[in-house]
Amino acid sequence: MSAPAAQAVKIRIRGLKKAFGRKVVLDGIDLDVGVGESLVVIGGSGTGKSVLIKCVLGILQPDSGSVQVDGEEVVEIDADGRERINDKFGMLFQGSALFDSLPVWENVAFGLLARKKVTRAQGREIALAKLAQVGLGPEVGQLSPSELSGGMQKRVALARAIAADPEIIFFDEPTTGLDPIMADVINDLIVKITREVGATALSITHDMASSRKIAHRIAMLYNGRIIWNGPPAAIDNSGNPFVDQFVHGRAEGPIKMAVRA
Repeated sequence: MSAPAAQAVKIRIRGLKKAFGRKVVLDGIDLDVGVGESLVVIGGSGTGKSVLIKCVLGILQPDSGSVQVDGEEVVEIDADGRERINDKFGMLFQGSALFDSLPVWENVAFGLLARKKVTRAQGREIALAKLAQVGLGPEVGQLSPSELSGGMQKRVALARAIAADPEIIFFDEPTTGLDPIMADVINDLIVKITREVGATALSITHDMASSRKIAHRIAMLYNGRIIWNGPPAAIDNSGNPFVDQFVHGRAEGPIKMAVRA
């Protein structure tokens, strides 16, 4: 995925720290995401990738540090300000997080309907249009999520993430649980959709095939810090032993996994 031209910063993170008791998860994160850029944060399970996104979204309150969106500080912002900032966001959750009690079209339009941005008729029209963008026909709109395959559920979740034409889309492990072919389909859709919507994207994943395809830039999170970042083409020759071990999936190396005998 070719990088966009030099751009302004959409999300600026400085000195972000978050601990849970004695366990330090984020230990001074510095990271920028440019307007229209797709940044993928990689790292093993439990390294703090989800905590990072939750701090940006305001789901978790960081212990210290700064998060700016379009130049506006959002750490400790008031409720009205947080709602206004969150209107810029779309989110694709790891497990799709669809509501089984609602038909597909209502899942897609859920945020718009919940915030009373549209009527039900308008919501349904928008939902069907977004489903078409991810390659699903109008007949899918009437189905229950339980009637869909995992790949179709992920497409519906992507349609929901873009329902409000967000400026920023967060992707949480977008290919988890999918076979390699369907994962590649979802990766292609992410590239297509972010271009069509013109959105900035911040993704977290441990899937290197996905990272290489959807990223303009990759950053690796380890031990609470960003230890490397650069274009996907440079990651195989990063010169960083931690990055090399992770990228090539080697058991031996400086990253030690806790394994019980």
